[in-house]
Amino acid sequence: MKRILFFLFSLIFISVSYAQRPVVYIGNIDSEIDLGLAPYVKRVVDEAEKNHASAIIFHINTFGGRVDAATQIKDAILNSKVRTIAFVDKRAISAGALIALSCEKIVMAPGSSLGASTVVDQSGQKQSEKYQSYMRSEMRATAEKNHRRSDIAQAMVDESIVVPDLNDDATKLVTLTYEEAVKYKMADTVLSSIADIENAFGYKGAQDVTVGSNWAEDFVSFLNNPIVSSILIIIGLVGIFMEIKMGVWGLPGTVAVIALALFFGSSYILQLASAIDIVMFVVGVILLLIEIFVIPGFGIAGVLGILLMIFGLFLSLVSDFQMRDFSFLSMAIIQLASVFVATGVFIFLLSKILPKTNVWNRLILQENIGGKSGYASKPTLEHLVGAEGVALTDLRPAGAAIIDGNRIDVVTEGDYISHDAVIVVKSVEGSKVVVGMK
Repeated sequence: MKRILFFLFSLIFISVSYAQRPVVYIGNIDSEIDLGLAPYVKRVVDEAEKNHASAIIFHINTFGGRVDAATQIKDAILNSKVRTIAFVDKRAISAGALIALSCEKIVMAPGSSLGASTVVDQSGQKQSEKYQSYMRSEMRATAEKNHRRSDIAQAMVDESIVVPDLNDDATKLVTLTYEEAVKYKMADTVLSSIADIENAFGYKGAQDVTVGSNWAEDFVSFLNNPIVSSILIIIGLVGIFMEIKMGVWGLPGTVAVIALALFFGSSYILQLASAIDIVMFVVGVILLLIEIFVIPGFGIAGVLGILLMIFGLFLSLVSDFQMRDFSFLSMAIIQLASVFVATGVFIFLLSKILPKTNVWNRLILQENIGGKSGYASKPTLEHLVGAEGVALTDLRPAGAAIIDGNRIDVVTEGDYISHDAVIVVKSVEGSKVVVGMK
């Protein structure tokens, strides 16, 4: 009986002890900082808060990356209700330094460094003073929030800020070694591993929960790649054009909607596109369709629709931070211009090649069954080629006409033709009668 009681008490003691073990979440920031990393860090913080973790340790080893992504990550860390610890393993450079400073505690690994946060473009050229001023204020405010030296934080961005014993000649940015970071109180201590950090901060024997990126975050990051996002826009625009030419909803329209939904959806998740940008593009498409199918000619509605589509796409390619400087805007302009050129080339090739292929023949009705078989869907109309007639309705581009005394459904080559205009049959493709102005 005593053995049974001892076993029960031991089991209860072990269960209680296990339940009381501190839980420490570990997030990895060990690659280039991009907008795909921000949702991951936010999820780490949310899960740690939801599960009442004792602390979050961010394992940092990065040369930096996008400042707008770093500011999103910084905000998520500063808003965390769970204690945050930055473990700088090897380096936290540029935007990585801002992320490290946002944590309540900073631990440097032997041989690691922290700093060099001047804002540069993709070619490594220093950006304008507007960017540097913004980054200085971010570094200063973040350092002040966690009671660290704001002058050193700003000197990591601006070499003109003098910090005694660090950059007396005011020509070099501040980058701290692991020993200097502790000496100047920009870091708290030097430790070699996660286990050492847990022991030093009172989490000995903690239950570690390492959070990796999930497929959704990886997929959104993949869609945000400039090449991938450009391809999605091209597919969307080409699909819209094909739907307008066909006049009925089909596979091209469905593919276009999926491609544009992926583009705008990923941009919205990454805080590049706002709801206004998406609505702007949709309204632009609607105005363009109204201009083509409802309003005669091509006027204000069509021009406004095209402009809204262009601005909607453009604003979804740049963040609010990037709107501050023309160098980043120029890259978005180049990307969008390349998209339009590629779209034009694809449309030209499709209009020349696709009608001659078997794939196109499967998409449209072809009257290949001879009338002698008794299965002709309608009388053949090849004899109308060259015949003149009168447009019974507005042709934009489809409509009806009176030809050879009969009412016939016709379509133009894309031009708008008003009713009562004299027309001539240019070609007959199966059941499709193509007409043009005389």
